[in-house]
Amino acid sequence: MIRVGKLTDYATVILSVMAKDKNRVFAAMEMAAVTGIALPTVSKILKILVNAKVLMSTRGSKGGYTLASEPENITVAAIISALEGPIALTECSISKQACEQASGCGIRANWHLINQTIHNALESVTLADLVRPLAVPEEIYIPVASLYQ
Repeated sequence: MIRVGKLTDYATVILSVMAKDKNRVFAAMEMAAVTGIALPTVSKILKILVNAKVLMSTRGSKGGYTLASEPENITVAAIISALEGPIALTECSISKQACEQASGCGIRANWHLINQTIHNALESVTLADLVRPLAVPEEIYIPVASLYQ
């Protein structure tokens, strides 16, 4: 199963709160209260996101954290990479030296293609997309007559 870690999941929650009020400065303590995520965890995530240039921090009594760019310019790939490192399904997707079998592997290029496809998909989804409500119909109407054709 391909899965992101808990910190990455929490980071998307924190960033989605920030994206909904993108011009506001958020304190770590406030973010912990709003999201229900423990303050030490919030602080750790905010620091990682600042180091990755996803967020900016300001010191002082009116300091806190803001998005480094518009939500439309922050991709899910950037968020995952900030917390998890390079997006890679296999070791050879990052480096040939990471795998003993790389020199004789006949499917390395295929794994690279799969990895690149997933990376491109994650690059195509932005923080703005994550906070946009999905339109889900309450009811789906299927005419009974169409079932018998």
